[in-house]
Amino acid sequence: MPIKIDSDLPAKSTLEKENIFVMTEERALTQEIRPLKIAIVNLMPTKEVTETQLLRLLSNTPLQIEISLVRMKGHISKNTSEEHLDRFYISSEEVFKNKYDGMIITGAPVEQLPFEQVDYWDELCKIMDYAKKHVHCTLYICWGAMAGLYHLHGINKNIVEKKFSGIYKSHRLDNYDPLTRGFDDYFPVPTSRYTTILSADVMKNPDLILLADNKETGVTIAKSKDNRSIFMTGHLEYDSDTLAKEYYRDLNKGINPEIPGNYFEDDDPEKGAYSTWRSSAHLFYSNWLNYYVYQTTPYALDDIEKE
Repeated sequence: MPIKIDSDLPAKSTLEKENIFVMTEERALTQEIRPLKIAIVNLMPTKEVTETQLLRLLSNTPLQIEISLVRMKGHISKNTSEEHLDRFYISSEEVFKNKYDGMIITGAPVEQLPFEQVDYWDELCKIMDYAKKHVHCTLYICWGAMAGLYHLHGINKNIVEKKFSGIYKSHRLDNYDPLTRGFDDYFPVPTSRYTTILSADVMKNPDLILLADNKETGVTIAKSKDNRSIFMTGHLEYDSDTLAKEYYRDLNKGINPEIPGNYFEDDDPEKGAYSTWRSSAHLFYSNWLNYYVYQTTPYALDDIEKE
């Protein structure tokens, strides 16, 4: 699909090698259609990796999409150069000047901290509040999902004693919701966190619908009844080797992590890892873009505020 990004964004060359069609500003202007405007609030430390992962999945549609990468003004990134952030990212102040068909708020490795202790919490809350009126549908991922459920619906996360790390099969609970259309009854989800959201907490909230969960890890997918917010607590965007890199990173730190479950061949890190979730990932993002953004967003972005 024609995903519209800056011509010198590092992710561009990776996507082109994978035969994913990317479109520069110059080419996009020759097409007389309104592209979907999607903002990605990237809270992950390795931002260039996350950019590529998400753009890869957003590409699986015939729609033209214009991407805006968003950074937290009040946070200093330790793993991404300031040059990269200045070149390709906008601040939340710029977000507040625009309206978007869709927004993605990513996870962040801060799940063990109380939300209010995260250095950019106040700034993120302003973005989530802004999105309620100025974004047609927002997708919250992992810690982002927990932050959204906490700030918007008062549902707090629960700290677990042992980190959830591996591939966990989630149970699809609604056979007819468009977001999980085409999913198997059980589908694999990469998971890497020390927290959980209890299914019971979502089910008793009158403004939310539980779409998928796992008995061990809790909520996997939930949504608001007005279809304006989607909460995904796993990492379907992960590459085949992302969990392996996290595992070896923790080993090198002396943390002595457990081997991610259902991930390495024969549970042996020496034999390598392989993906079992790629088809579900593409389906999830295609369904979100098609059914929750494209088919229901107003043609005039200014009309989003009237919804």
